[in-house]
Amino acid sequence: MKKVVKLHTKLGKPIPSTEPVLVNASPVITTSTAGKPSVSTSTPSSVSTTSTPSNKPASVPAAVVTAAPVVALASKAEVPMQHSAQKVESLSDHEDSDRAGSQGDIQPVGHDYVEEVRNDDGKVIRFHCKLCECSFNDPNAKDMHLKGRRHRLQYKKKVNPELPVEIKPSNRVRKLQESKLKKQKQKAVLKRQRDDERWHMEMRRYEEDMYWRRMEEEQMYWGDQRRRMAPPPLMSRPGMPVPPLLTCVRRPDSPDDRHIMAKHSTIYPVEDELQAVQRIVSHSERALKLVSDSLLDKDAQAATEGDEKGTENSARLLKGVMRVGILAKGLLLRGDRNVQLILLTAKKPTMSLLKSIAKQLPKELETFSEDQYEVQAHPEEANIVIFSSKEPKMQVTISLTSPLMREDTAAEKDKQDPPDILNKKKCLEYLAALRHAKWFQARANGLQSCVIIIRVLRDLCQRVPTWGKMPGWAMELLVEKVISSASSPLSPGEAIRRVLECISTGILLSDGPGLMDPCEKEPIDALENMVLQDREDITISAQHALRLLAFRQIHKILGMESLPTSKASARNRKRRRDGSDTGEEEGDGKKDKKEEADNPDD
Repeated sequence: MKKVVKLHTKLGKPIPSTEPVLVNASPVITTSTAGKPSVSTSTPSSVSTTSTPSNKPASVPAAVVTAAPVVALASKAEVPMQHSAQKVESLSDHEDSDRAGSQGDIQPVGHDYVEEVRNDDGKVIRFHCKLCECSFNDPNAKDMHLKGRRHRLQYKKKVNPELPVEIKPSNRVRKLQESKLKKQKQKAVLKRQRDDERWHMEMRRYEEDMYWRRMEEEQMYWGDQRRRMAPPPLMSRPGMPVPPLLTCVRRPDSPDDRHIMAKHSTIYPVEDELQAVQRIVSHSERALKLVSDSLLDKDAQAATEGDEKGTENSARLLKGVMRVGILAKGLLLRGDRNVQLILLTAKKPTMSLLKSIAKQLPKELETFSEDQYEVQAHPEEANIVIFSSKEPKMQVTISLTSPLMREDTAAEKDKQDPPDILNKKKCLEYLAALRHAKWFQARANGLQSCVIIIRVLRDLCQRVPTWGKMPGWAMELLVEKVISSASSPLSPGEAIRRVLECISTGILLSDGPGLMDPCEKEPIDALENMVLQDREDITISAQHALRLLAFRQIHKILGMESLPTSKASARNRKRRRDGSDTGEEEGDGKKDKKEEADNPDD
């Protein structure tokens, strides 16, 4: 008996009592039929006739013998129903009751529809629910069933339609909700990126202040280094303190620096131009976002009408818009009226897509902007141009391209391109412009005097036809390489001198080292499109400009009037002239005295 009790305790089964009244209860039948239902239903007589060993206690055979009449009293129809009710309870009611149990606020409903099934002795052996057509034999299972979702749904369907029951969403609804949450997250990320994005053109006005601040820090640093490395006075004793040196002040601006900064202030865009560019660019980006949303809705609607799974497979056709060229690099000059944006598509762009975007842009611009814009489509150039009517008049060129235009894999070659696909050469040029903008922001924007010198050289290319033959991308690469290779930060005057020296050595000539494009996988020279004569003309012009720079005539290079001499440089130059004059006069006096001594008669 102890072994049986230990086994039942280990298996977690209920232990029957030795009292005769409780032996006839259903839990005894449940425990005896749960493991082996066939034994209790098919061989009840073998259980009643089984003899027990004499060494067992008297209570054990009594329990076993009295269990047989319970099975015998139940009809043949009740026994399988009881087993099936137990199985239904274990498979379905437990799950619903667990869900209902987790919701403590749910009240049980439909008590009147649960009947008690009694045996011949009047003992309740199980419960039967008329609504759900299921049975169970545990009072706790009855309460959990009344709170369960299945019973509540049946009660709402057959008795009270107004009963609130939580509806489990379907897979399609759940996927739609997930896609909606994903879109909201993407919108939040996009908004955060726009908030974190710095407007480069507006920050250029602070470059001069940052430059002078760096110069002061460098002068203070080198002044400290000189004080540390200064030798002690010759007549000082070992224990005698060394008198401190004069504090190092910032080096006065050189005439070249002042001329370059004065020229830069004249070619830098004014406030009205900066605001006009910012307004038309922000309006264009916003309108393109609305066009992308409308195209996505149309594709999803068309796919839904054709296939129920279309909403799941639908993807955004317009992936994003990026700023490139002088807009992204912050190289705008006064008078520049055209900036460029790159519109990336998920598929290879076609003429029909370009015309569709150009047709929707005016409608989207009118929804949030009061300004009047004119939109023109240029399929042969693979771009769309937006013109503003408000002064100062600006225009934005939106160029369509896709990363798929650059892929030459076997799978892509096998696919047939659309018949109205845009010019591949133009699309590849737009992808290269996108790479150039990213490279410039990572490498050139942080270099001291780099952006200032590029602006000055861009103005030189616009004024002098000889320099206008030099590609803008090659000039940016050259200035970045020249300034970044210096051992210390350069002032504007030193930087432009170093650039002219580099060009004067013949780096642009055909037998020179060339300028390798860092944004291409294969080695490509950024100067390959230049004619030999243009290379020689620019080299000669740089040599002539270097001579003018050496003779303090930088204003002729910059195309401006010479600035008046500052007080500090005039004072230094005056001392040098006085010293040289006195030296010459003293030399002449000595020479006269020597001549008088040689010719006393005169």
